[in-house]
Amino acid sequence: MKKVLVIVGPTAVGKTALSIHMAKKFDGEIISGDSMQVYRKLDIGTAKVTKREMEDIPHYLIDCRDITDSYSAADFQREARSCIEAINGRGKLPIVVGGTGLYIQSLLYDFQLGGKKENESLKLREEYNCYAEQNGNEALWQQLQEKDSLAAAAIHFNNRKKVIRALEVFDLTGYSIMRPKEQPQQLYDYFLVGLETERELLYQRINQRVDEMLKQGLLEEAEYTYENLEMQAAQGIGYKEFFPYFQGKISLEEAVEQVKQNSRRYAKRQLTWFRNRMQANWINLIQQPDSLAELDSTIEKWLKQERR
Repeated sequence: MKKVLVIVGPTAVGKTALSIHMAKKFDGEIISGDSMQVYRKLDIGTAKVTKREMEDIPHYLIDCRDITDSYSAADFQREARSCIEAINGRGKLPIVVGGTGLYIQSLLYDFQLGGKKENESLKLREEYNCYAEQNGNEALWQQLQEKDSLAAAAIHFNNRKKVIRALEVFDLTGYSIMRPKEQPQQLYDYFLVGLETERELLYQRINQRVDEMLKQGLLEEAEYTYENLEMQAAQGIGYKEFFPYFQGKISLEEAVEQVKQNSRRYAKRQLTWFRNRMQANWINLIQQPDSLAELDSTIEKWLKQERR
């Protein structure tokens, strides 16, 4: 199995800085595992790594889609695996960094995405979207609750995309997206680093990050997505919360607070997802920076181990 280093965790916990450190130390190249950083012109709200932060380390699956394009876990799975092959072929260490749990898991294991049932899946998706438009997100979520209570407990009712995906999986397979029929096979010898910190400190960092994003021009990016409401990218946290403000329904302060609240909730869901679904080596570099040396040593030993 090819070695792949993976860095996961909630937003605002230091994934970018750690990935650069690891790439420099272990001769690596970085693959973004974020569902929103693929979009061009959406830099601030997605906390996209800057050219300066990259420090000349090659990065992939960033700025590879227009805002008018859709992007799925299947797209990421295919393209990220291609990147791993190319990076490995150059004798470098692939480093996957991101907080989109489904993307990371579908990359590391042989989850079957798309394929012969894609047309049927698209039909279901359209039907559920129409239902949600007519009856609301909570009514759609109630359908998931009735069919798959396990998935409903893990997915917020306003996350229409994930609710619909869970309903699709259940309708097409008869099994919960949380517990597929067959245990997927691991494809890589991966080392998974999970970044965390004390909850209140994390929330404070998220609030500060949102304030900083506003100074950098987040509102202008949100206006850009508002002009493309029908596009998938417009549903990202940090953008959609401003739409009622643009419509004159809420104040700017209320919109900003909604961004902060949704970002905090998303961070909590990210932590829960990775803790429940994947075995990570958890570390708190924000409050315990000295533990980085031990992490470096552990990864160095893993890299020297023979591939399984």
